[in-house]
Amino acid sequence: MPADTMNASLLERLTGLRVSRETYEKLDHFVELLGKWSKVMNLVAQSTREQVWRRHVVDSVQLLNIAPGPRRWIDLGSGGGFPGVITAILLTEFDDGWVDLVESNNKKAGFLRTALMETGARGKVHCLRIEEATETLPASESISARALADLDLLFDYASPWTEKNTDLKFFLHKGRDYQSEINNARDRWTFDLVIHPSALEADSVILEVSRLARSQ
Repeated sequence: MPADTMNASLLERLTGLRVSRETYEKLDHFVELLGKWSKVMNLVAQSTREQVWRRHVVDSVQLLNIAPGPRRWIDLGSGGGFPGVITAILLTEFDDGWVDLVESNNKKAGFLRTALMETGARGKVHCLRIEEATETLPASESISARALADLDLLFDYASPWTEKNTDLKFFLHKGRDYQSEINNARDRWTFDLVIHPSALEADSVILEVSRLARSQ
């Protein structure tokens, strides 16, 4: 099997999440779009372009196993669409839920809008800096971010949303240095934490953060 071949049953075995044929086809179309747009702009690291399904899509799909069901999301620094577009596509399974994708780069925002439109995903792109988005976007239930910034800086960006919803949860994809990021963040923040091992990478995790507050 080629390195990046994927089908709905293999996706389920890797992530534990079953999707309909229609949803799988939307994910597949998104991967095709990403490949075309990546020829003219940097949407994902060049070293991972031949493994988009396994390195990026599967990594994003597992988020809805951790936080199942329809809910309102804000995805920060959406970039190439991971996990924001993937989450928005998966929400079509419920015909409910929503993702507000925050991306300040105009060209990347254009790609994201095209991806949402062509897949019928449940989301909207906001071409804003995160600091501006905290003033304009409504409260959400969940915030996601992948390969955006260290935890301490992420919390600076996103803490204003905790004032809109004290039950807000963060779901943050992190790599092998996640523990040092946690330790550094605890110098200035208090929070509850659940560490979810990645279904894909042995040294990667998804951090589920709740009850975020600045240290007194």
